[in-house]
Amino acid sequence: MARLDIGTKAPAFSLPNQGGRPISLKEFARERFVLYFYPADDTPGCTKEACQFNDGLAGFRKLSVKVIGVSPDGAEKHVAFRTKYGLKFDLLSDPEKKVMAKYGAYGEKMMYGKKVTGVIRSTFVIGPTGRIEQAWYGVRADGHAAKVLSSLEG
Repeated sequence: MARLDIGTKAPAFSLPNQGGRPISLKEFARERFVLYFYPADDTPGCTKEACQFNDGLAGFRKLSVKVIGVSPDGAEKHVAFRTKYGLKFDLLSDPEKKVMAKYGAYGEKMMYGKKVTGVIRSTFVIGPTGRIEQAWYGVRADGHAAKVLSSLEG
């Protein structure tokens, strides 16, 4: 699994959001944003993580930082997930896990003591220059959004 180092250029991406509109890295030129990868909509850990990012949105907005979530789920599941929990940020679909793989967010991981291949819960802060400013791999869902916000606040 290729991990991205701080300071490396963020891999380009273009993925559809919950409404089918393509969202790309280029859209965030000269902006700082959080890109987080998670395994699946409406599962316990992913729901907790998404809701905590959502609850912290005012803090992220104060810093002019957008939050974007990415999972293999399609638009329909994203719409249902956003509606059910009142999520106010874009969720992108990466069903073939190609973007996840570029970010090191898909590959071999340990799950319940066994090696499996799957989505590795990962978060990146991408800076205005398009470079990785911070990276977390294999994160614990609960409390992670607060850690990300706290690191951005300095």
